[in-house]
Amino acid sequence: MISPMQNPVTTNAELLARSLSAVWHPCSQMKHYENFPLVPIARGRGVWLYDCDGKRYLDAVSSWWVNLFGHGNSRINAALRDQLETLEHVMLAGFTHEPVVQLSERLRDLAPVGLGHCFYGSDGASATEIALKMSAHYWRNTGKPSKTQFISLENSYHGETLGALSVTDVALFRDAYGALIRQQATVPSPDSRKAAAGESAENYALRCAAALEQHLQQHHVQLAAFIIEPLVQGAAGMAMYHPVYLRRARELCDAYGVHLIADEIAVGMGRTGTLFACEQAPPLSLTLSPKGRGNESSDALPSPVYGRGVGGEGITPDFLLLSKGITGGYLPLSVVMTRDEIYQAFYADETARGFLHSHSYTGNPLACRAALATLDIFAQDDVLAANRNKAAYLNGIAQPLSEHRAVRNWRNTGMIWAFEVLGPHRDFAQRCFALALQNELLLRPIGNTVYFMPPYVIDEEEMQLLVTRTLDIVEALA
Repeated sequence: MISPMQNPVTTNAELLARSLSAVWHPCSQMKHYENFPLVPIARGRGVWLYDCDGKRYLDAVSSWWVNLFGHGNSRINAALRDQLETLEHVMLAGFTHEPVVQLSERLRDLAPVGLGHCFYGSDGASATEIALKMSAHYWRNTGKPSKTQFISLENSYHGETLGALSVTDVALFRDAYGALIRQQATVPSPDSRKAAAGESAENYALRCAAALEQHLQQHHVQLAAFIIEPLVQGAAGMAMYHPVYLRRARELCDAYGVHLIADEIAVGMGRTGTLFACEQAPPLSLTLSPKGRGNESSDALPSPVYGRGVGGEGITPDFLLLSKGITGGYLPLSVVMTRDEIYQAFYADETARGFLHSHSYTGNPLACRAALATLDIFAQDDVLAANRNKAAYLNGIAQPLSEHRAVRNWRNTGMIWAFEVLGPHRDFAQRCFALALQNELLLRPIGNTVYFMPPYVIDEEEMQLLVTRTLDIVEALA
C-alpha cells in the first residue's frame, strides 16, 4: 500500500472524499458535511491557509485559538528540527530531560509570583482534569476529605473529558453525558453584556462577586476549588468582563479556604494583552476588602501571594492552566502550575500521598522545545508591545464595522475582538462561515457572535482585508 505522503493529494475533491470515508471529525455532526463540505487544507504560511486547489483563507481564529506566530514559522521549525536530532521522546516518570526543565524554569520566572511547580499534560481538558484532581487530593492530604466539590461560572467551558464537563456549563457539550458526570454548581457570570442599563462593567462584576461570596459562605466546607476563565469566557461567545472580578475572586477564595483555578488555556500567552490574563487584576486599593474578615472560615488559605506588579497588580491563582498557544500552535502540550504549599502536601514517603496522574507523552521534548521557541519569540520581538499597536490599529479601522446597524456589543480585549449580529439567527453560524470562506476568511462564529482571534503576525494590510471583508459579510447577513 502506498502511504498518502508518498502519493500526495492534488485536488480538494480527492482529499474530501478520503477524509469523509475514514475520519470522524471533532465537534461535528458528520451528516452536516453533506451540505457544508469540509475545507481541505494543503499548507499554511503566516496568517494564511491554502487548500489543495490553491485558494487561500485568512486564519482569523488561529486554528481554534492555538496559532500565535503564523503557520510555518521559521524559528519554531528550526527549533523542532534541532530537537529531532537529539531526543524525540522519553517518559517523564523516573526520567527527565533538558527541554522540560528549561521550560519549567522559564515559566516559573514569567508566571505570577509563587507558581513554582509545573505538571504537564497533553491538552487543555487534561490540564483541567489535573487541576481538579490535584485540588481535591490536596484537601484529602491535609485532613479535609469532605472538600470534593467545585464551582464555575455560568456558561463556562473547561473541556470535554468527564471531569472537565462537570465544570463546563455549555448544554450542547454537557447534557449528552449528564448521566456520566457529577454536575457541579455555577455562579453568575460577570459578562459585561448582562449589566443592567446604566450599570458599569465594574459594578456589575462586583455584584456578581457578591453572589460568589454568598455561595462560598454557604458551601465552603464542601468546596475544593473555584475554576474560572480570566477576563474572557470563550465558548460563552467571547464574554468579556471587568478584571476587578479576578481580584475579588482571589480575596474571597482566600477568606473561605477554596482554591482558585485560573483556566488560561485560551486566554494565556499574550492573548488578552498581558502574557497571563491574571496580571490584569487591579491593585488591592481599588477593590473592596473581603466581607467577614475577622470571622473567616477555618479553612482560610494561609499567606496569599498577590501578583508581580508594584502595588499588588495581578493575582496569583492556586493553579494556572496553560495549553493552546503555549507551543505556538505546533504540538499538543498543557501545563498546570501551582504553589509550593500545594506541592509540599504531596511530598511524603507514602506513594498514596503522591499525585497519581500521568500521560504517556507528558513533557514531550519536541512539544517543550516548540514552547521554548515560542517564549523566545515573545522576548526577542517584544510581542506584547507590538500587539498593543496592532490592536489599536484594528480598532481604528474597524469603526464602520463596529457602528454597523446590525452590530451590537463590539468589544475588544488584547488580541480578541467580538460582536453580535442582529437579524435572522437560524443557521447563522454556518451561513457566516460559508460566506467567510467565499471572502478568503476563516471565521467560526459562536451562535450569532462573530469574533477575531488572529495570529499575532497579522499585518496592517491583512487586518484591513479582515475588517473590510467581514463588513461585507455582515451586510449580506443583515
